[in-house]
Amino acid sequence: MELEQLRVFLAAAEAGGFSPAARALYVSHSTVSRTVAALERELGTALFVRSNRSQTLTEAGRALEDEARRLLREADGVKERLRAYKTE
Repeated sequence: MELEQLRVFLAAAEAGGFSPAARALYVSHSTVSRTVAALERELGTALFVRSNRSQTLTEAGRALEDEARRLLREADGVKERLRAYKTE
């Protein structure tokens, strides 16, 4: 599981679908779809219920949503803390 996969997953969850997430991320719909599909394969569970018009989170997707936010906040915090160690 990569941080970028979590970012794409959260964008799709927040936007309510792959197409709006793709627009927000300035990538193609297929990029979002492939990224989420790869994450689902890795985790061994569906994260979205897909229909022709939207994608909604499954129970596993809702659980990952909270964890992904926490992990991304922590990763951002690590970057901020390490900036103090920049060399001249």
